[in-house]
Amino acid sequence: MNPKLQNNIFYKLNEMIDRIDELEKRLNRLEKATDDEFQVQKCQLMRVKNGDYLSDDYVLNGRSYSDLSPEAAWDLYNQRDLDFILLDVTQKSYYPMEELPEAINIPLEELNLRVREIVNKATRVIVISEDGTRSILACEMLNRHGFYNVSNISGGYKFWPGFRELRHKRGDNSEGEEKQSA
Repeated sequence: MNPKLQNNIFYKLNEMIDRIDELEKRLNRLEKATDDEFQVQKCQLMRVKNGDYLSDDYVLNGRSYSDLSPEAAWDLYNQRDLDFILLDVTQKSYYPMEELPEAINIPLEELNLRVREIVNKATRVIVISEDGTRSILACEMLNRHGFYNVSNISGGYKFWPGFRELRHKRGDNSEGEEKQSA
């Protein structure tokens, strides 16, 4: 057999193997993306079933966590018959005006390592931080760990309605100037 032809056959075979490998990688990425989208849709259906309002933006853009206004979060917080987990992802050096005793405190920097402390992926997780920025990142991180019933409290502690009365009593009219330790 001609060595050029033999080399050509092996070259073509290797080329086909490379193409197959690339197709397998693409299929794995598509499968992962499809699984992720399915999980989001499943969560959205459960939320609708449980009577939650979902905005068009949330559904059409396949968002995996919802944003709650501070007032809506306050209303949920005060409905003691609702089952939810309140997750506080503030920095260790941050001290709000008043502790939320029900909150699980896991700083954002530790969340990947301590996510197992949130034992139930089906229960709604409401996430709060200093001003709502860290809680957005936490919601995205929780999604990557398979939590899809997640809500961010927009504005965080800075606009938490429960602190308004405390501010008024203290004569502080500014919104959310909680103490930061040095």
